[in-house]
Amino acid sequence: MKKSDIKFTIELDKENIPEKIMWSATEKPDGALAETKSISVSLWDHEQMNTMRIDLWTKEMPVDQMKRFYVDCLGGMAQTILNSTGDEFMATEMNNLCEKLAEHLRREAEQGK
Repeated sequence: MKKSDIKFTIELDKENIPEKIMWSATEKPDGALAETKSISVSLWDHEQMNTMRIDLWTKEMPVDQMKRFYVDCLGGMAQTILNSTGDEFMATEMNNLCEKLAEHLRREAEQGK
């Protein structure tokens, strides 16, 4: 059986706030650690029937990028739900929300927020 590993290394400050987030994966072409400013990992607990989440971002991650990151995550989930279940209604509704949120982010950027 083939195995694939994903590894996250988090450097924390004195208050346990992430200063640096590094990741690597077996399937990554070079396999080396790479830096990122944010991660969001969701796990389905089939026994408790709920989702466990890990959301981390570094001190340097700008708020506008954080918001865009989550809009992108939602768009990715919409594509996954379509690919995995064929539920076009759910995927379309999620994509509609992404478009609405992206427009909100454009307006914020224009206003200089």
